[in-house]
Amino acid sequence: MDVPGTPVYIPRMVGFLNILLYVAMAAVVAVLVFGIVNLYKSDEKSRSRSNKLMRLRVVLQFSAILLIVAIYFAKQQFGG
Repeated sequence: MDVPGTPVYIPRMVGFLNILLYVAMAAVVAVLVFGIVNLYKSDEKSRSRSNKLMRLRVVLQFSAILLIVAIYFAKQQFGG
């Protein structure tokens, strides 16, 4: 649906943000799987790797939440 007076790049921006959101969600799932697999390893670097993976997962989840907020804002403001 085109809103009169809305530039054509706004729906494209929302589409691009949707793609970024799916990429971020896939990255969160991948890091989560790596973290679960790492739990079953018993080497000396396992604990350090688990902490790094948890931090990375939190950062990725935060970025996914920011993308959700950006998509919501863009749709509310521009009718995308």
